[in-house]
Amino acid sequence: MAATPTAPTIYDLDRDAIAEHLDGLPSYRVDQLWQGLYTDGVALDDISTLPAKLRGELGQKLPAALDMELESISDRGDTVKWLWKLRGGAAIETVLMHYKDRSTVCISSQAGCAMACGFCATGQAGFERHLTVGEIVEQVIRARRVAGDKRVSNIVFMGMGEPMANFGAVWESVERLHGDFGISARNLTISTVGLIPGIRQLAEAPLPVNLAVSLHAANDELRNEMVPINKRYPISDLLDACHDYFDKKGRRVSFEWALIDGVNDRDSDAHELAKLTQPLRAHVNLIPLNPTPGYLTQGTPPARVREFADLLVNLGVNATVRKNRGTDIDAACGQLRANSVAAEASVDGAGANDGTVTKINPPTRRS
Repeated sequence: MAATPTAPTIYDLDRDAIAEHLDGLPSYRVDQLWQGLYTDGVALDDISTLPAKLRGELGQKLPAALDMELESISDRGDTVKWLWKLRGGAAIETVLMHYKDRSTVCISSQAGCAMACGFCATGQAGFERHLTVGEIVEQVIRARRVAGDKRVSNIVFMGMGEPMANFGAVWESVERLHGDFGISARNLTISTVGLIPGIRQLAEAPLPVNLAVSLHAANDELRNEMVPINKRYPISDLLDACHDYFDKKGRRVSFEWALIDGVNDRDSDAHELAKLTQPLRAHVNLIPLNPTPGYLTQGTPPARVREFADLLVNLGVNATVRKNRGTDIDAACGQLRANSVAAEASVDGAGANDGTVTKINPPTRRS
């Protein structure tokens, strides 16, 4: 497991820490640097209000965290994915998605993931390390530069890693994105596979952000196979934590459901899901499983996806089918780091040491 670097990067520091680095200079230099980094969102070298010598000195002391290895573009430019190299050699990915009324950035919170969900490329790769605040925040800053006049208004912690397992850095980045980047709390979404302590921390935190739970199965037997952490935090306990979150925040919880052919797309699965979600008035996002190199079973066919969604709606569930974006560049849900792990010419060599992925058998197909 790679160690998290101790030396800070430019976006690891809050305003007070920035002021300490500029100690002895006029206070307006702090304002100029902060405005350049957050309001304008430009690279340090491009903050023209600061003297070139000062920019150079700061760049030496406080470098950027992300070094772009690869940019991939899909959907006629509406989906952009970046593979970033971090200090120490770990790698992460970030996805920018443009819609008619908004632009969303899907960001990573860890390099790799320890949750071991077999149908997820990141879970197949294993865990390397937590990201720092600066490494999380800089993903949004870099995406905003590319977005240009297409305003970034939504941030989702749905990239690589389990956000609740890195709660301290994730929450500090939420506060930074809300307070300094200007993203509404209602447009910030934190996803989890069901780490109950993190959900309860989130319920006590001051900002009413959105909570999304990757559920994928509505009974413990199946969910134990699909999402191993369910053995520690079973569905009944998870639902109790979600009810508490709803009661304290007044924010509707979303459940993510990756539809897998013959595994969790039966009528009985829909009835079980409806029974769980109706008391919460939760929203269900149905996501046809995206292909990954280490998982043998295919996603549910489109016709059955529609039937499953219609059945949920008829059962009184607020359900929608999420359109896959960037599947051809491995940028869709569950695909991040698929190519960088599986390809022989891996740019980072992370994950399996030999550059390969062990094939993972899916849960038993249900009749």
